Parts: sequence; C-alpha cells; structure tokens
Amino acid sequence: MTTTTAIERAEHLKAALKARPQRLLIGGEWVDALSGRTFETVNPATGEVLAHVAHGAAADVDLAVRAARKALSDPAWSRMTAVDRSRVLLRLADLVERDAENLAVLECLDNGKPATLTRAVEVEGTIRTFRYFAGWPTKFGGETLPVSPRSGAQILNYTTREPVGVAGLIVPWNYPLSMAAWKVAPALAAGCAVVLKPAEQTPLTALRLGELALEAGVPPGVFNIITGFGDAGAALVEHDGVDKVAFTGSTAVGKAIVRASAGNLKKVSLELGGKSPQIVFPDADLKAAAASIAQGIFFNQGQTCTAGSRLYVHKSRADELLDAIAGAAARLKIGDGLRPDVDFGPLISQEQWDRVNHYVEVGSTEGAKLAAGGRRPPALDKGFFFEPTIFVDAAPTMRIVREEIFGPVLAALTWSDLDDLVAQANDSEYGLSAGIWTNDIKAAHRTAAAIKAGTVWVNCFNMIDPASPFGGFRQSGWGREHGRQAMELYSETKSVWVNLS
Repeated sequence: MTTTTAIERAEHLKAALKARPQRLLIGGEWVDALSGRTFETVNPATGEVLAHVAHGAAADVDLAVRAARKALSDPAWSRMTAVDRSRVLLRLADLVERDAENLAVLECLDNGKPATLTRAVEVEGTIRTFRYFAGWPTKFGGETLPVSPRSGAQILNYTTREPVGVAGLIVPWNYPLSMAAWKVAPALAAGCAVVLKPAEQTPLTALRLGELALEAGVPPGVFNIITGFGDAGAALVEHDGVDKVAFTGSTAVGKAIVRASAGNLKKVSLELGGKSPQIVFPDADLKAAAASIAQGIFFNQGQTCTAGSRLYVHKSRADELLDAIAGAAARLKIGDGLRPDVDFGPLISQEQWDRVNHYVEVGSTEGAKLAAGGRRPPALDKGFFFEPTIFVDAAPTMRIVREEIFGPVLAALTWSDLDDLVAQANDSEYGLSAGIWTNDIKAAHRTAAAIKAGTVWVNCFNMIDPASPFGGFRQSGWGREHGRQAMELYSETKSVWVNLS
C-alpha cells in the first residue's frame, strides 16, 4: 500500500464518513439511536473527528436483543442447512477480502496502528477466521454413545449440538475488526444470533462488517450492532434475552460482567488481561530473541493482551540482549500509520497516553532505570504518540512488573536460578501467555510445563491461528477462543434417550 494510495483512500473514506452519521444495525435495518444522540470517534494520530456515531443505550439494546431472538426462530436462519451456513460465512470472508484495502485504512484511521499492519494482521486475520469457521457447520455435531442402562433394555442414546441462543459480543479497541471476527464467526457458525457491541473508541470497522454481513446473506436480525459506551455494554450483559456473553477487555470489567450476568445465569466467556513473561536462557539465539521480544512488546504500541512486558534474561546475557532490544526499538519508525514506512503508531487516546506516562513515572520512582524512551517523541506534537520504553534493573515487587500497563513499556529483570525464575514468572494474577527462548529442548519443555499460562511460545512469540485454542489461566479469563473450543462456547449439548425395547 503506497503513501499515495493510503492517503487517497483515507481522504475518500473520511469524506464518506462525514457525509452521514454511522447508525445502529437492528433487525437488518440501519437506524438512529432512539435518543437521537451521537458521539464522535477520532483519529488518534491527529485528533481529527472521523465520524458521528449513534449513541446506543439500554432501549436500543433491548430492540436489538428482541430482533435477535426473533431471528432465532425465523426459518431463514433456524432451518438453514449447515452447507448454506458455511456458504454465507465464506461469502462474508470473500467480501472482507474484496474490501481489504479500504478496511485496512479505515482501521488505521480509527485505531492508529499502521495501515500496512492492519492489512497484514487485522484484515488478513479476519478473512482467515471466517474461512476457518465456515468449515465447522458441516462438522460440528453430536455422537452416538454406548450407554449401559438396566439389564435387558435396548436404548439408543445420542447427543446433538444446538446453538446457545442470543450471544452478546463485546469487543475491545486494540484489535477492533479481528476481535469482532473471533466472536462473530464461531457464533454464526454454531447457529446463534448475535448483538455486537464494539468499543466506543473504534466502532467503524465493526459497522462496515455489519454491512458486509447483510451483503453476504446473513438474514435480518441474526447480526445486530449497538455502538455506544459502557452503559450499553452493561445493558447487553444484564438483558435476560441474552443467553451468552463473550467479552474481551480488562480483568476489572470482566469481573463486573460475571456479577451482572447472574440474573438469568447466562453463559460467560472472558479473554482478559495479561502480564506475559519473556524468559531467555543463556544458550538462546539472542539475535532472534531480541527481534521477537521487541516485536512482542512494541507491536500495536504495546496495546496487546499478550504483550511480553516482563523480560527475564539470564544475567550472563543481559547486557547483550538489552542492547539489541534497545537497538530494535530505536529503529522503529514512529508516525501516522498512513505512511508505508511507519511501523509504530499512536496510543488509542489521551486517557491511554496518560496511563502509560503515569506508569513510566511510577517505574522511575520505584527505582527502575529508564534505558530507552519514556516520553512523547519530540517531533510529534499532535496525536497520542509515546516512545518505545525500556526499564532495566526492575524488581519483582515493582508495579511496572506486576500490573498491566497496556502500552509500549518493557520491564527487564535478570535471573540465575531456574526454580526462582519459574516462581517469579508465575508470581502474577494473570496467566495469558509466555515466551521461552532456548536451544535446549529439554529445558524448553520443562519450563513450558511449569509456566501457568494458556499459551506458551518457544523460540517465537504471538503466533495465533484460528485452529489453535487461545485464552488464559487465572484472572486472564474463562474459556478459549478459536478451534473447536470456540464452537463449544456458542452451543449446548442435548442428550436424547430412545427406548427400543
């Protein structure tokens, strides 16, 4: 994507966005919020207002949930064959691919990450996710079980997998399009109807996905979208017409969702925070480790749940590795993501900038040494830019080591005793992911087994595929996204007993 192409697309998209308010999708129709209110979504690289978006609230959520419940009993969806459901999902993937360049630029404008990365990661990941889950409707079913009832009885026992019902899907601002796909794709594949609540900071690609879903042939009411703030999300979680909630976001909000879902005991899956350790053994390939560790913390400006924000490097290799990571950070080109040479964009908002800056001040106060970054880039006085930041001489008790910053801040510690290393790596309320760097295959497997995390990468980091389950231990969440496990989240198992005697 050349500079001219990206900028030209951006200008065209901005003109289209300003020409009309962005509306809610309810029952297959684009409608204003009942209150008539709108809110602004802005470009975090410039502070420019991109669009006015419908400010949905509890009354709008109620209409969307009712539309979804109605769609569940509509033969157009409830009796759609598994093959036809697969075709709809494949058509949706094809339409995302058709509009890939526009979606990439739209995501860059609304989220801030460079358009080259939104194209390669967000959009491509969305296409792959829909195509992967398009294969499941024809393969996700029950089984016949060899039960042993009372003597002499002839019993046929079989199970079926049925859609859980209406799914409320709440997605974050850090990967707006792909996170929506992670939830929408398996929910539709399982036969659910959904109400999607995108983050208020980044609603635009979710709304475009809704347009493409209708074009792909998703029946009216099966896919609804409510844009708005936390009150809309809370109304969705509390609504008794919602059978299942899937949420990606902070651990604090995840706990609130658990409490709010108790009314009708709706099913809940949560993908929450993380404070992922990167563990480097003395025999590791430091060149490969340094490049991947830098990518693991600085990609998407550190606004990633799996960000490798805690570095544990063997003390015999610490200076060499940290110099290499600092060099990788210095080579990052910071700026507006519409430029093809930019690989490090702004934080999402002033609020997030203030949060990251506060943690940098805390780290310095607590005694860690600031080795790189820690401020706004001097040449960028607009937007929410923050330099890639590295702390050394950190200690296990420091807040920058224990708390999720959700920004481009790496805290480095050294180790010499393996048992103590594992204890430190596991000394966290989180357990989402971890990275291990070593050429000793025995050490790799033993350490991977000892680490309490949902995903462990060995000599790589942030490898994601829709076929492989993703989720966390401890306060990093409940359940797993991707793979068969995701289909199970959106379905119920029914056991049928037939007396053949």
